[in-house]
Amino acid sequence: MASAPPVSVVFRFYAELNDFVARERRFGDSVAAVAADATVKHAIETLGVPHTEVELILVNGSPAGFAQRLRDGDRVSVYPLFEAFDVTPLLRLRPRPLRETRFFADAHLGALARLLRLAGFDTRYDNGGADAEIVRVAVAERRIVLSRDRDLLLRRELTHGCYVHAQRPDAQLAEVLARLDLAGAVRPFSRCLDCNASLRAASADEVAAAGLPPAVRARQRRFATCDACGKVFWEGSHWRRMRERLARAVAAAAGGRDGAGAASPPGGGDRSGA
Repeated sequence: MASAPPVSVVFRFYAELNDFVARERRFGDSVAAVAADATVKHAIETLGVPHTEVELILVNGSPAGFAQRLRDGDRVSVYPLFEAFDVTPLLRLRPRPLRETRFFADAHLGALARLLRLAGFDTRYDNGGADAEIVRVAVAERRIVLSRDRDLLLRRELTHGCYVHAQRPDAQLAEVLARLDLAGAVRPFSRCLDCNASLRAASADEVAAAGLPPAVRARQRRFATCDACGKVFWEGSHWRRMRERLARAVAAAAGGRDGAGAASPPGGGDRSGA
């Protein structure tokens, strides 16, 4: 029995979703032939857009889910993530945003992972992990996968993910903070940059056995320590450089509105490694 002929569907992709589709489909209506009875999810991923990048779909002007079947002549509008906005009156494609924000950065985003930890966000990173393991952990721990690998974000099991467009780590940090509306959630120097565990305040006596340089022991009175890996952090010159670096990213994410102030933790007490 012959299969049904493909159907003709009009697609329009909005904002950064245009980065994923062929040039001739960007920023306007384009017609595509899709398999008869294909789902919306299958169709948009065939055109190059990972489902994790999509938050809202309208078919003929009405909200649609990924599983909706397409018919000949349908018009499909596809919108990117709206983590920063309330689109519940329309239809979110995920039950709820992950407001307890945790990340899993893939192998190519190690520098971004450290910057997110600097900003206080729980961020796993494994530079040798297979895609299947990244997805398994992300789903089990409700983490947002950050990647520049489209194939990873196309995996069916993955529910929350972000394609990182920027190439430089500082720009990547600003992009993630802006896209997920996280500038106000930054808690600088509250996590270990190396192992991701939470830091805690420590006295000079408590860290005396850590082999600190004599100049540090003489000048510093405020320390933080990581109970997981044993590292000690203090407010040295590196701390000041990292604080300035983070403040610039927050300012860029917030469009320059109160950016520098947002980079200070509640109640003071910034910490960083020297």
